[in-house]
Amino acid sequence: MQRDGLHVEGVALADVAARFGTPCYVYSRAALTAAYAAYRDTLQAHGLADRSLICYAVKANSNLAILNLFARLGAGFDIVSGGELARVRAAGGDADKIVFSGVGKSREEMRAVLEAGIRCFNVESASELDQLSEVAGTVGRRAPVSLRVNPDVDAKTHPYISTGLKSAKFGVAFNDAFDLYRRAAALPHIAVKGIDCHIGSQLLDPAPAAEAAGKVLALVDRLVADGIVLEHIDLGGGMGIQYHADEPAPAASVYLAPMLARLAGRHEKLVFEPGRSLVGNAGLLLTRVEVLKPGEEKHFAVVDAAMNDLMRPALYDAWHDITRVGADETATGTTMNYEIVGPVCESGDFLGHDRQLALNEGDLLAILSAGAYGMSMASNYNTRPRAAEVMIDGDAVHLIRRREEIPQLFALESTLP
Repeated sequence: MQRDGLHVEGVALADVAARFGTPCYVYSRAALTAAYAAYRDTLQAHGLADRSLICYAVKANSNLAILNLFARLGAGFDIVSGGELARVRAAGGDADKIVFSGVGKSREEMRAVLEAGIRCFNVESASELDQLSEVAGTVGRRAPVSLRVNPDVDAKTHPYISTGLKSAKFGVAFNDAFDLYRRAAALPHIAVKGIDCHIGSQLLDPAPAAEAAGKVLALVDRLVADGIVLEHIDLGGGMGIQYHADEPAPAASVYLAPMLARLAGRHEKLVFEPGRSLVGNAGLLLTRVEVLKPGEEKHFAVVDAAMNDLMRPALYDAWHDITRVGADETATGTTMNYEIVGPVCESGDFLGHDRQLALNEGDLLAILSAGAYGMSMASNYNTRPRAAEVMIDGDAVHLIRRREEIPQLFALESTLP
């Protein structure tokens, strides 16, 4: 995201906070567009533009405005629920550019997705394959499928977002995949279309993804020799972003290069499923300092955002850079080592540890790189309304999600008679 500490594109963050309040998620249309273009241009440079599809992983950030923007740019979508299908369709996404992943698809979701006419199901177990075949038969369809193959490759990322090892709940074991493909090819209501592999998220080293691609291609060639020819190869997503100033992330061209080198000369169409790398650095969370609370061992800055607004620090001990919004010359507080914490009644409610900042009560802070798995993981814990979301487009500001109001939080509940 292009910013000078005070602005996103042509808009002052202080003005956004004054108009929409805090906490508030702020996104940059230019940054979202540039992140998508980095994938598109890399594939084009390798001569793959006409036979590749970039399917945005909706779970990273499912706001309708963001989905609509990617749909306009030509993206497909990777969904993991019937709810995400409804969001994509409401945002104008094409059904034939949707792939449906996830280990626990319900029969109702299968039926709805089949009727929508999506591109492919990424099947993750033998049981799911049987259920999908049965459901497809009841609606008179053949379900297009890929098997999500688990290549047992260490993604070298946080264990909660590492999905490609034998111990993971995701995918079909690599050694079982060939026989399951043969079984799928024999089912009357299944149409084998491709193969899928996704080993994890926040990957900064392209080597594990390239290793997984090599194992997948070897399996594809074995299937071809057995008469099972696949239309596409889906290598998932997972490219990481820069969260910490000292830990740069690779450009899309660098990250994809080792995988694309292994794919040179092949005829299959290619599918990629980026999420975090398209939206993560395109968003930030604005929050205001409510209370400064010095202590004997730690000094706390209590802000109006909390773990319910941004779960990643509490869930993963994740780092987000935090900066004061305002010119340095306006800072009057003494620089201190602060714990940036929220008002939620949990010791795990923190947004940043050990931050050197000069703060006063009332100061505005920007929590950076919060576009992915921020609002999409937000909750109403402690009966807190979820934040507003704003899109910056040059000098224009668009409210793309209103702040919730407290009565909405219990509108679906009722007392006992």
